[in-house]
Amino acid sequence: MEKKPKLTLEERERIFGWLHEAKSLREIGVLLSRTHTSISREVKRNRNQNSGEYVPCIAQKKADKRARVQREKAPLKDPEVFVYVRRKLRMGWSPETISGRLPIDIPGKKICVESIYQYIYTPQKHPHEQLFQHLVLHRKKRMKKHGRKVQSTRIPGRIGIEERPEVVVFREVFGHGETDLMEGIRSDKKVVSVTVERKTRYTKLTLLPNKTARLKTQAVRQDVSDLSLKTMTTDNGTENTNHQDWSAPTYFTTPYHSWEKGTVENTIGRLRKYIPKKTSIAHLTLDELRYIEWEMNNTPRKCLQFRTPLEALTTELENPIF
Repeated sequence: MEKKPKLTLEERERIFGWLHEAKSLREIGVLLSRTHTSISREVKRNRNQNSGEYVPCIAQKKADKRARVQREKAPLKDPEVFVYVRRKLRMGWSPETISGRLPIDIPGKKICVESIYQYIYTPQKHPHEQLFQHLVLHRKKRMKKHGRKVQSTRIPGRIGIEERPEVVVFREVFGHGETDLMEGIRSDKKVVSVTVERKTRYTKLTLLPNKTARLKTQAVRQDVSDLSLKTMTTDNGTENTNHQDWSAPTYFTTPYHSWEKGTVENTIGRLRKYIPKKTSIAHLTLDELRYIEWEMNNTPRKCLQFRTPLEALTTELENPIF
Protein backbone atom coordinates (compact mmCIF):
# COMPACT_ATOMS: atom_id res chain seq x y z
CA MET A 1 0.00 0.00 0.00
CA GLU A 2 1.34 3.43 -0.95
CA LYS A 3 2.22 5.52 2.10
CA LYS A 4 0.38 8.84 2.23
CA PRO A 5 2.27 12.05 3.10
CA LYS A 6 1.60 13.62 6.47
CA LEU A 7 -1.38 15.93 6.86
CA THR A 8 -0.73 19.57 6.02
CA LEU A 9 -2.11 22.68 7.72
CA GLU A 10 -4.42 23.24 4.76
CA GLU A 11 -5.89 19.74 5.16
CA ARG A 12 -6.34 20.32 8.87
CA GLU A 13 -8.26 23.52 8.14
CA ARG A 14 -10.52 21.57 5.79
CA ILE A 15 -11.11 18.90 8.45
CA PHE A 16 -12.06 21.69 10.89
CA GLY A 17 -14.59 23.14 8.42
CA TRP A 18 -16.16 19.82 7.51
CA LEU A 19 -16.48 18.83 11.18
CA HIS A 20 -18.46 22.05 11.75
CA GLU A 21 -20.64 21.06 8.79
CA ALA A 22 -21.35 17.82 10.67
CA LYS A 23 -19.74 15.62 8.03
CA SER A 24 -18.77 12.13 9.19
CA LEU A 25 -15.16 10.96 9.44
CA ARG A 26 -15.74 8.59 6.51
CA GLU A 27 -17.03 11.45 4.35
CA ILE A 28 -14.01 13.61 5.27
CA GLY A 29 -11.70 10.70 4.49
CA VAL A 30 -13.22 10.34 1.00
CA LEU A 31 -12.92 14.09 0.35
CA LEU A 32 -9.22 14.06 1.37
CA SER A 33 -8.48 10.67 -0.27
CA ARG A 34 -7.46 9.27 3.10
CA THR A 35 -8.81 6.47 5.30
CA HIS A 36 -11.37 7.35 7.93
CA THR A 37 -9.07 5.80 10.57
CA SER A 38 -6.37 8.38 9.71
CA ILE A 39 -8.88 11.20 10.18
CA SER A 40 -10.09 9.70 13.45
CA ARG A 41 -6.54 9.37 14.77
CA GLU A 42 -5.74 12.93 13.72
CA VAL A 43 -8.76 14.40 15.53
CA LYS A 44 -8.21 12.33 18.67
CA ARG A 45 -4.45 13.00 19.01
CA ASN A 46 -4.32 16.68 18.10
CA ARG A 47 -7.48 18.22 19.55
CA ASN A 48 -7.38 20.77 22.37
CA GLN A 49 -6.90 18.90 25.67
CA ASN A 50 -8.99 21.39 27.65
CA SER A 51 -12.01 21.98 25.44
CA GLY A 52 -11.82 18.83 23.35
CA GLU A 53 -12.32 20.96 20.22
CA TYR A 54 -10.27 20.31 17.09
CA VAL A 55 -8.45 23.55 16.15
CA PRO A 56 -6.17 23.50 13.04
CA CYS A 57 -3.34 25.69 14.39
CA ILE A 58 -3.17 23.76 17.69
CA ALA A 59 -3.29 20.45 15.80
CA GLN A 60 -0.38 21.56 13.57
CA LYS A 61 1.75 22.58 16.57
CA LYS A 62 1.14 19.24 18.28
CA ALA A 63 2.01 17.31 15.12
CA ASP A 64 5.22 19.31 14.60
CA LYS A 65 6.31 18.76 18.20
CA ARG A 66 5.58 15.05 17.99
CA ALA A 67 7.60 14.76 14.77
CA ARG A 68 10.51 16.65 16.30
CA VAL A 69 10.63 14.40 19.35
CA GLN A 70 10.32 11.35 17.12
CA ARG A 71 13.34 12.44 15.05
CA GLU A 72 15.39 12.90 18.22
CA LYS A 73 14.51 9.42 19.49
CA ALA A 74 14.63 7.57 16.19
CA PRO A 75 18.40 6.92 15.84
CA LEU A 76 18.62 5.21 19.22
CA LYS A 77 15.19 3.60 19.10
CA ASP A 78 16.61 0.27 18.04
CA PRO A 79 17.47 -1.49 21.34
CA GLU A 80 20.47 -3.22 19.76
CA VAL A 81 21.92 0.07 18.51
CA PHE A 82 21.10 1.80 21.80
CA VAL A 83 22.98 -0.82 23.85
CA TYR A 84 25.91 -0.87 21.40
CA VAL A 85 26.35 2.92 21.46
CA ARG A 86 26.24 3.18 25.24
CA ARG A 87 28.58 0.23 25.75
CA LYS A 88 31.18 1.57 23.33
CA LEU A 89 30.97 5.08 24.80
CA ARG A 90 31.80 3.62 28.21
CA MET A 91 34.76 1.83 26.60
CA GLY A 92 36.08 5.23 25.51
CA TRP A 93 35.32 4.93 21.79
CA SER A 94 34.68 8.20 19.95
CA PRO A 95 31.28 8.77 18.26
CA GLU A 96 33.02 8.57 14.86
CA THR A 97 34.52 5.21 15.72
CA ILE A 98 31.19 3.89 17.00
CA SER A 99 29.37 5.08 13.87
CA GLY A 100 31.95 3.56 11.55
CA ARG A 101 32.34 0.25 13.37
CA LEU A 102 28.62 -0.42 13.99
CA PRO A 103 27.87 -1.73 10.45
CA ILE A 104 30.87 -4.06 10.74
CA ASP A 105 29.90 -5.49 14.14
CA ILE A 106 26.13 -5.51 13.47
CA PRO A 107 25.49 -5.78 9.70
CA GLY A 108 22.42 -3.88 8.58
CA LYS A 109 22.53 -1.37 11.46
CA LYS A 110 23.86 2.18 11.26
CA ILE A 111 23.81 5.50 13.08
CA CYS A 112 25.32 8.85 12.16
CA VAL A 113 27.95 10.61 14.26
CA GLU A 114 25.75 13.66 14.87
CA SER A 115 22.98 11.50 16.37
CA ILE A 116 25.44 10.13 18.93
CA TYR A 117 26.72 13.60 19.82
CA GLN A 118 23.15 14.90 20.19
CA TYR A 119 22.37 12.00 22.49
CA ILE A 120 25.48 12.71 24.58
CA TYR A 121 24.76 16.43 24.85
CA THR A 122 21.04 16.12 25.58
CA PRO A 123 21.05 15.41 29.36
CA GLN A 124 17.26 14.99 29.43
CA LYS A 125 17.76 11.64 27.69
CA HIS A 126 20.10 10.38 30.42
CA PRO A 127 19.48 12.62 33.48
CA HIS A 128 21.60 10.57 35.88
CA GLU A 129 24.68 10.26 33.65
CA GLN A 130 27.28 12.62 32.23
CA LEU A 131 28.20 10.81 29.03
CA PHE A 132 30.52 13.61 27.89
CA GLN A 133 32.98 12.34 30.50
CA HIS A 134 33.59 9.30 28.28
CA LEU A 135 34.83 11.54 25.45
CA VAL A 136 38.54 12.24 25.04
CA LEU A 137 38.39 15.91 26.14
CA HIS A 138 35.52 15.51 28.68
CA ARG A 139 33.97 18.82 27.57
CA LYS A 140 30.54 19.75 28.91
CA LYS A 141 29.94 21.75 25.72
CA ARG A 142 30.98 20.94 22.19
CA MET A 143 34.04 23.01 21.37
CA LYS A 144 36.82 23.04 18.82
CA LYS A 145 40.10 21.57 19.87
CA HIS A 146 43.12 23.92 19.71
CA GLY A 147 46.56 22.42 19.35
CA ARG A 148 49.21 23.22 21.90
CA LYS A 149 52.39 25.12 21.07
CA VAL A 150 55.88 23.70 21.56
CA GLN A 151 59.07 25.38 22.61
CA SER A 152 61.91 25.72 20.13
CA THR A 153 65.59 25.21 20.77
CA ARG A 154 68.80 24.87 18.79
CA ILE A 155 69.53 21.26 17.87
CA PRO A 156 72.98 20.24 16.58
CA GLY A 157 72.76 18.86 13.03
CA ARG A 158 69.09 19.76 12.81
CA ILE A 159 67.37 19.02 9.47
CA GLY A 160 64.12 20.89 8.88
CA ILE A 161 60.88 19.19 7.90
CA GLU A 162 60.97 20.96 4.54
CA GLU A 163 63.77 18.54 3.56
CA ARG A 164 61.81 15.45 4.53
CA PRO A 165 61.05 13.14 1.55
CA GLU A 166 57.67 13.90 -0.01
CA VAL A 167 56.68 10.23 0.15
CA VAL A 168 56.31 10.58 3.93
CA VAL A 169 53.50 13.13 3.59
CA PHE A 170 51.04 10.86 1.78
CA ARG A 171 51.22 7.92 4.25
CA GLU A 172 51.30 5.45 1.36
CA VAL A 173 54.54 3.80 2.45
CA PHE A 174 54.97 2.03 5.77
CA GLY A 175 57.92 2.85 8.05
CA HIS A 176 57.85 6.57 8.82
CA GLY A 177 57.41 7.64 12.42
CA GLU A 178 56.76 10.63 14.66
CA THR A 179 57.78 10.96 18.28
CA ASP A 180 57.25 13.28 21.25
CA LEU A 181 57.10 13.30 25.05
CA MET A 182 53.97 13.46 27.18
CA GLU A 183 54.40 14.99 30.63
CA GLY A 184 52.26 14.88 33.75
CA ILE A 185 52.27 17.75 36.24
CA ARG A 186 55.18 20.17 36.59
CA SER A 187 56.65 18.44 39.63
CA ASP A 188 56.83 15.03 37.89
CA LYS A 189 60.18 13.76 36.71
CA LYS A 190 58.70 10.82 34.85
CA VAL A 191 57.60 11.29 31.23
CA VAL A 192 56.10 9.04 28.57
CA SER A 193 57.87 8.73 25.24
CA VAL A 194 55.30 8.35 22.45
CA THR A 195 56.26 7.04 19.02
CA VAL A 196 53.69 6.38 16.28
CA GLU A 197 54.02 4.95 12.77
CA ARG A 198 52.30 7.38 10.38
CA LYS A 199 50.53 4.94 8.04
CA THR A 200 49.19 2.35 10.50
CA ARG A 201 49.00 4.65 13.58
CA TYR A 202 50.58 1.84 15.58
CA THR A 203 51.82 3.35 18.85
CA LYS A 204 54.76 2.57 21.14
CA LEU A 205 54.76 3.96 24.69
CA THR A 206 57.86 4.01 26.90
CA LEU A 207 58.02 5.17 30.51
CA LEU A 208 61.14 7.28 31.17
CA PRO A 209 62.45 8.29 34.63
CA ASN A 210 63.24 11.77 33.24
CA LYS A 211 63.34 13.67 29.95
CA THR A 212 67.10 13.61 29.29
CA ALA A 213 68.39 13.19 25.75
CA ARG A 214 70.15 9.93 26.69
CA LEU A 215 66.96 8.17 27.82
CA LYS A 216 64.93 9.55 24.92
CA THR A 217 67.56 8.22 22.52
CA GLN A 218 67.37 4.74 24.07
CA ALA A 219 63.58 4.72 23.75
CA VAL A 220 63.55 5.91 20.14
CA ARG A 221 66.27 3.48 19.04
CA GLN A 222 64.16 0.62 20.41
CA ASP A 223 61.04 1.96 18.65
CA VAL A 224 62.91 2.34 15.35
CA SER A 225 64.11 -1.25 15.65
CA ASP A 226 60.69 -2.69 16.60
CA LEU A 227 58.81 -0.89 13.81
CA SER A 228 61.57 -0.88 11.17
CA LEU A 229 61.26 2.89 10.81
CA LYS A 230 63.02 4.62 7.92
CA THR A 231 62.54 8.24 9.11
CA MET A 232 61.48 10.07 12.27
CA THR A 233 59.79 13.43 12.71
CA THR A 234 59.91 15.33 15.99
CA ASP A 235 59.91 18.80 17.56
CA ASN A 236 62.72 21.00 18.81
CA GLY A 237 62.83 19.90 22.46
CA THR A 238 66.17 19.46 24.21
CA GLU A 239 65.45 15.75 24.70
CA ASN A 240 65.99 15.34 20.95
CA THR A 241 69.57 16.65 21.01
CA ASN A 242 71.08 13.20 20.32
CA HIS A 243 68.86 12.54 17.29
CA GLN A 244 71.89 11.54 15.22
CA ASP A 245 72.05 8.35 17.32
CA TRP A 246 68.41 7.38 16.64
CA SER A 247 69.26 4.91 13.83
CA ALA A 248 66.94 6.75 11.41
CA PRO A 249 67.14 10.14 9.62
CA THR A 250 65.33 12.70 11.78
CA TYR A 251 63.43 15.77 10.60
CA PHE A 252 62.39 18.66 12.85
CA THR A 253 59.19 20.68 12.69
CA THR A 254 59.15 24.44 12.37
CA PRO A 255 59.09 26.08 15.84
CA TYR A 256 55.49 26.64 17.05
CA HIS A 257 54.11 24.47 14.22
CA SER A 258 53.03 21.42 16.22
CA TRP A 259 50.56 20.41 13.50
CA GLU A 260 53.52 19.41 11.32
CA LYS A 261 53.74 16.29 13.49
CA GLY A 262 49.98 15.99 13.83
CA THR A 263 49.93 12.20 14.05
CA VAL A 264 51.82 12.03 17.33
CA GLU A 265 49.96 15.09 18.64
CA ASN A 266 46.67 13.32 17.95
CA THR A 267 48.03 10.17 19.57
CA ILE A 268 48.97 12.09 22.73
CA GLY A 269 45.47 13.56 22.73
CA ARG A 270 44.10 10.01 22.73
CA LEU A 271 46.53 9.05 25.48
CA ARG A 272 45.08 11.89 27.59
CA LYS A 273 41.88 9.87 27.84
CA TYR A 274 43.78 7.53 30.14
CA ILE A 275 46.11 10.12 31.67
CA PRO A 276 44.26 13.47 31.71
CA LYS A 277 46.09 16.77 31.82
CA LYS A 278 47.09 18.00 35.29
CA THR A 279 47.34 14.36 36.40
CA SER A 280 50.55 13.13 37.99
CA ILE A 281 52.30 10.17 36.36
CA ALA A 282 54.75 9.72 39.24
CA HIS A 283 53.04 6.46 40.25
CA LEU A 284 52.33 5.21 36.73
CA THR A 285 53.69 1.67 36.35
CA LEU A 286 55.07 -0.09 33.32
CA ASP A 287 52.24 -2.64 33.40
CA GLU A 288 49.65 0.13 33.39
CA LEU A 289 51.35 1.79 30.43
CA ARG A 290 51.50 -1.53 28.56
CA TYR A 291 47.75 -1.93 29.06
CA ILE A 292 47.11 1.58 27.72
CA GLU A 293 49.30 0.84 24.70
CA TRP A 294 47.35 -2.36 24.04
CA GLU A 295 44.02 -0.50 24.27
CA MET A 296 45.15 2.23 21.86
CA ASN A 297 46.45 -0.27 19.32
CA ASN A 298 43.26 -2.34 19.47
CA THR A 299 40.73 0.49 19.08
CA PRO A 300 39.24 0.90 15.55
CA ARG A 301 40.20 4.12 13.74
CA LYS A 302 38.21 5.99 11.11
CA CYS A 303 41.38 6.83 9.15
CA LEU A 304 42.07 3.08 8.86
CA GLN A 305 38.57 2.28 7.53
CA PHE A 306 37.73 1.28 11.11
CA ARG A 307 40.44 -1.32 11.39
CA THR A 308 42.65 -1.24 14.47
CA PRO A 309 46.30 -0.07 14.30
CA LEU A 310 47.36 -3.63 15.20
CA GLU A 311 45.33 -5.03 12.30
CA ALA A 312 46.86 -2.45 9.95
CA LEU A 313 50.38 -3.23 11.21
CA THR A 314 49.82 -6.95 10.75
CA THR A 315 48.70 -6.37 7.16
CA GLU A 316 51.83 -4.31 6.45
CA LEU A 317 54.13 -6.96 7.93
CA GLU A 318 52.41 -9.74 5.97
CA ASN A 319 52.50 -7.76 2.71
CA PRO A 320 55.56 -5.50 2.94
CA ILE A 321 55.93 -2.81 0.26
CA PHE A 322 59.42 -1.38 -0.09
